Amino acid sequence: MVAQSIAGPVIRVRGLEKSYGKLEVLRGVDFDVARGSIFALLGSNGAGKTTVVRILATLLKADGGTASVNGFDVATRPADVRESFSLTGQFAAVDEILSGRENLVLVARLRHLKDPGAIADDLLRRFSLTDAGGRKVSTYSGGMRRRLDIAMSLIGNSPVIFLDEPTAGLDPEARIEVWHAVKELAGYGTTVLLTTQHLDEAEQLADRIAILHQGRIIANGTLAELKRLFPAASVEYVEKQPTLEEIFLSVIGGDDKSDTIGTSN
Repeated sequence: MVAQSIAGPVIRVRGLEKSYGKLEVLRGVDFDVARGSIFALLGSNGAGKTTVVRILATLLKADGGTASVNGFDVATRPADVRESFSLTGQFAAVDEILSGRENLVLVARLRHLKDPGAIADDLLRRFSLTDAGGRKVSTYSGGMRRRLDIAMSLIGNSPVIFLDEPTAGLDPEARIEVWHAVKELAGYGTTVLLTTQHLDEAEQLADRIAILHQGRIIANGTLAELKRLFPAASVEYVEKQPTLEEIFLSVIGGDDKSDTIGTSN
């Protein structure tokens, strides 16, 4: 039986290391994620974000360091860890032949939950998909598919959800739809760890942001704390060169509008 509540951070990572041959992907990563918060792991492609998620999801073994999810060590209690989270990858894993509601009902049945229809209807409502619930997913927009994918991840009420690049490949409107869905998750008490390379996404969503660069966390804090790391603004006076128009108006006095260039005598 997986514990429903633990003291301290719901995700704890200390000294995480991972290499592929001579390539050091993670070089001592440390961070904590508070329960019910949205934590963004921000970094460019190749920074190691997905590697961190795969280790936390027990899909990959670390070479060094420790990590725990919901109080369970990922190396020694992987089964308990898997019961504590849901993972949404970079691409929506939905069945396009089925309707949105049928996708949700299918997952609920696979998890042997009671009243899968009621579960599906509740999630459709939460993610503003009720009107589209009876339509085939093949007719959904990118944002609707992603919201359905996230909704499917919540079936079973996992206390933690990993979102790996949740808006990858989406247009601006669809990204905003997914942002609303992620904020909704935290509103219901779910702990969210998301990876992203989009600065505006981390700024919009995260309670805390960790910047992962070359396998290390180089900054970690709230948006306000990270802003304080930036040098204070300074005022500089730059000499402005006049335009030819300004020179002309200055020479002629500026107020005499009776004369114009090119006027003949």
